[in-house]
Amino acid sequence: MTVVNPYLNFEGKTEEAFNFYRSVFGGEFATIMRFKDIPDGVPKPEGDDAQKIMHIALPIGTSVLMGSDTPEAMGPLTKGNNFTVSIGAASEEEARIIYDGLSAGGTIEMPLEKAFWGALFGMFIDKYGVNWMISYDGQRF
Repeated sequence: MTVVNPYLNFEGKTEEAFNFYRSVFGGEFATIMRFKDIPDGVPKPEGDDAQKIMHIALPIGTSVLMGSDTPEAMGPLTKGNNFTVSIGAASEEEARIIYDGLSAGGTIEMPLEKAFWGALFGMFIDKYGVNWMISYDGQRF
């Protein structure tokens, strides 16, 4: 089943924000990955950015609130680009169909391909300026 989840971006406040969200909604984090955890050979932020959150997931009911910090190298956050719609596809074929369809006429940020964490993953901004992530890894998030 295809799932749609919000993905929030912060300037160094992801851990603080998600601890707050967890205090309100309850539950436990399903995933916490820091930029320092990126494997060798894959570009990664250094210095203070290495300790920041690369990905965090908090299940809330049947949805998952996800987020990350935005390293300075990715540019500043402004209202309107600090969130992404994340699609968890039900199959690799569905991921490709959704990615190809929604990215048409938009700007590719990451081609849809196998990521170092094992998922088929891609990112783009559609022709209307909406940020999207498409993923398939056989799980919900």
